[in-house]
Amino acid sequence: MGMSQYLQVFLDESAENLQRLNELILELEKDPSNTDLLNEVFRIAHTLKGMSATMGFDTLAELTHEMENLLDKLRKGELTSSSDVVDVLFECLDVLEAMIEEIRNTGRCSIGASSTITKLRVLSGEREKAPPETVKAVKAPSLVDIPMELNEYDKEVIKEAFHKSFNVYKIKVTLDEGCLLKAARAYIVFHELGRIGEIIKSLPPVEDIEEEKFENEFTLLYVSKEGENVIRSKIEAVSEIKKVEISRIEPEKAEVEKKVVTPSVEIKEEEVEKVIKGLEEIHPEPEAVSVSPVEREKLLRQKVKGMRTIRVDIDRLDDLMNLVGELVINKTRLVQIGSVYKLTELDETLAQIGRITNELQAVVMKLRMVPIEHVFNRFPRMVRDLAREEGKEVEFIIEGKETELDRTVIDEIGDPLVHLLRNAIDHGIEPPAERERLGKPPKGLLRLSARHEGNYVVIEVQDDGKGMDIEKIKRKAIEKGIATPEELERMSENEVLMLTTLPGFSTSERITEVSGRGVGLDVVKSKVEALNGVLEIQTERGKGTRVIVKLPLTLAIIQALLTKVGEEIYAIPLANIDETLSITPQDIKLVRNQEVILLRGSVLPLVKLHELLEVPVETGKNGGEYAVVVTRVGERRAGLVVDSLIGQQEIVIKSLGKLLKGIKGISGATILGDGKVALILDVVPLIT
Repeated sequence: MGMSQYLQVFLDESAENLQRLNELILELEKDPSNTDLLNEVFRIAHTLKGMSATMGFDTLAELTHEMENLLDKLRKGELTSSSDVVDVLFECLDVLEAMIEEIRNTGRCSIGASSTITKLRVLSGEREKAPPETVKAVKAPSLVDIPMELNEYDKEVIKEAFHKSFNVYKIKVTLDEGCLLKAARAYIVFHELGRIGEIIKSLPPVEDIEEEKFENEFTLLYVSKEGENVIRSKIEAVSEIKKVEISRIEPEKAEVEKKVVTPSVEIKEEEVEKVIKGLEEIHPEPEAVSVSPVEREKLLRQKVKGMRTIRVDIDRLDDLMNLVGELVINKTRLVQIGSVYKLTELDETLAQIGRITNELQAVVMKLRMVPIEHVFNRFPRMVRDLAREEGKEVEFIIEGKETELDRTVIDEIGDPLVHLLRNAIDHGIEPPAERERLGKPPKGLLRLSARHEGNYVVIEVQDDGKGMDIEKIKRKAIEKGIATPEELERMSENEVLMLTTLPGFSTSERITEVSGRGVGLDVVKSKVEALNGVLEIQTERGKGTRVIVKLPLTLAIIQALLTKVGEEIYAIPLANIDETLSITPQDIKLVRNQEVILLRGSVLPLVKLHELLEVPVETGKNGGEYAVVVTRVGERRAGLVVDSLIGQQEIVIKSLGKLLKGIKGISGATILGDGKVALILDVVPLIT
């Protein structure tokens, strides 16, 4: 049977398993004697072995099999965990990740793993490949005398199935005697049956089947609209299946005949009860198994939850987002038509459409939201490896990994965070001996946190290292011709720190693998600004550094203030606006050739948009009054001077396409209610 249809399932599940493996091995390094951790690592290696062998990736299966051997010895106490064991497990993980990546790209696995396999065998203290003994399962009884314990949930499903004219089957599947990958075969049977019906129960339970704690057969209670032949052919299509026995469970015979004549006939409640009771009498509950009501409830919840999630391609969500965007544009257009033609009958319907559109938009936004832990999860391993390489001790704390962010932002933010964490370990945190000399604990603290603030997600990377040397940055800036001593004198501490984000600026005195090549904060800053975010740096000499990244929750639909400059309309994102005010030409002062106004005692520089954007404007319009939009980027504020304010509106961001990409000060365009196009201003380059 062609396995290509299962390849995506295999890749997705392997990726999840490898990520979990990464976390577990890190925990195991801290707590080597924890048998729960060992058991879970063993279980994941076992699952990977079963899946990869079924898919025909033999090297992958062999590697995971050897991992299983080593882990089995560890959990039985025949071996003790050491740094060598952890290092080899990490090596296995790296090889497995490379293999999965190759399979994802090419559909085959050519990477060899012989040296890693040898290391595993040496550590296990054996050269032969003996599979670990799994728990012998009790031989499953034959189809007639299967004891099926039916809980309330099962009974409800069977009742519902009879009412809706579904078929209820009991299916016994026998695998070939020499079947090596029983769990994997069973998984494919479950997967196939799940597509045309629902498995209510399995004997032995699913957990035992996954762990291969069964002989060569398992029995299912199954509900489907399909006939017996279709189900049989689905199961028999899976390789290494020896025999399939299917028996149909039916209500009273007369009722079945009625059902054939009139499919919508209602079956009496007591008849259904009788069938279920009959089932339980033939198959009494096994005395050894007793599940408390609480456990039963928990199992039921898990069962229901398991059926309620689906994987969706991100492109489909993007299409859905675009359609919702179009809906928002047309809603705005309808509102405008209603107000122009004074159609009061439209108002009520428009209010409803507005509410529905907003709810739909909120749902789509939620669908696109992904917990930031998808990015954060890969960092503990990276921090561990880097710290070991640099000979430093680092305690890495992650906070707020449940914080959610738009999928497109998530994909882009990983690399900047890698730079920031590497910088903290390489430049920030001192070696243990130096820290002790300074009276600090030998272990450095590195904290990565995420939290929501309004329409933004704030991500912070904080270390307790040596901090950034302001004087050294100034010297470097003069040396590289970035700023003159006079300019540096006028700069605030924050402005001096931000010089480090300029391309080619590096204060590292030694070139290492991770820094000192002039690649660093400039890459981070450009990436963050490309996402309409803001980067801030705070530092205290000898105490440490904190880098703050503020990112918008989503990049698709935002609140904006529409402003008029000449005949043009420009949208300014509300997230960048502090306030708006009105001024006259008399309020404008000139300081060092820069137009400014005094706002509540502080100086606010002005940026005249019609000059900056070269928009022709009639002088003396509005009786000489200007509207000023006070915008903020990090600590920096400026007043954007416009002719007039139109009002706040929800806008859909449309890209300007490849030809117009990268125009300074313009981040995109939006379609207004009257069908006109308005440009969206990117405040960051306009005021910095």
